[in-house]
Amino acid sequence: MLSRIADSLYWLNRYMERADGMLRLMKTSYILSFDKVQANSMTWEPALKIFTSLSNEAIEDLKKDNTAALQYLLLDAKNQNSFKVIINRARENARGVQDQITKEVWEQVNQIYHLVNQPGLAKKLAGPEAIVVIDKFINTSDQFCGITDSTMPRGQSWNYMNMGKYTERCLLTAEFTHYFFKEVAFDFKNEQDIIYWRGLLLALSGYELHLKNYSSQDHNYNVVQQLLFDNNFPRSVYYALDRANRYLTDIAASNPVEGSKELKRSFGRLQSSVKYADLEIVEREGLEKYLVTVRKDLNEFSRTLGRTYFSYS
Repeated sequence: MLSRIADSLYWLNRYMERADGMLRLMKTSYILSFDKVQANSMTWEPALKIFTSLSNEAIEDLKKDNTAALQYLLLDAKNQNSFKVIINRARENARGVQDQITKEVWEQVNQIYHLVNQPGLAKKLAGPEAIVVIDKFINTSDQFCGITDSTMPRGQSWNYMNMGKYTERCLLTAEFTHYFFKEVAFDFKNEQDIIYWRGLLLALSGYELHLKNYSSQDHNYNVVQQLLFDNNFPRSVYYALDRANRYLTDIAASNPVEGSKELKRSFGRLQSSVKYADLEIVEREGLEKYLVTVRKDLNEFSRTLGRTYFSYS
């Protein structure tokens, strides 16, 4: 497979996973911004901090304005991480590899592209249809995942696409977790009610699972356990790295280029730092340092993957 094709497949799914994570955080922010029950009602600040490069002053102006925040995050081309920009990039990558993906996958990416570029969308976001728009995009994102899973042949294209998907998913989970724990100074002892953690868990589609599986009142510990180490939670760091390792192994086996063994070893070290860790280790090292290290190592791995398989200089 040509390196530019592998690169496009990898980034197609990274962009689609980023768009999906963004949508879920936006929906959570939109719904909880109306919830006046919780002591510190959730605003758009998490989404604006994570998915924009705005100054703190600009975020302060936007964070309590649903319409302005939604339009900036979803549609504003000046925001290089807006949903519209991300989908445009995903479609461009998909367009260049149409012979490597199924017709159904291409059509789904194209459908999302046309939905986000339809006239009058900004007007809908200013009214009661805003939540309908967000749900529509989440549904199309879910459909992309289902269509990809049910139509793509399990070959090199599949491996590169999923390597991108789980790399991005791991980074998003670490980023979301970092933001919400920063608000409590990364202190396990600074106990917060489940109402506080609801925003984080909903944004990662893990709230229902949390209520079913975690019965103790040690909410801070429980949240970290689920988001970092729960091997049954599909958005945990552990799960994402485990899946990424599977696809990296297949990539290296089918295309053993120079540097692939070193790449596997470096990823193995990263995976081991999560696979063989526990809450005691994380608390001793410091949660902030642990999350920053995971993100740094994964970003470095992604750059090395690019140099090894995509001919990045």
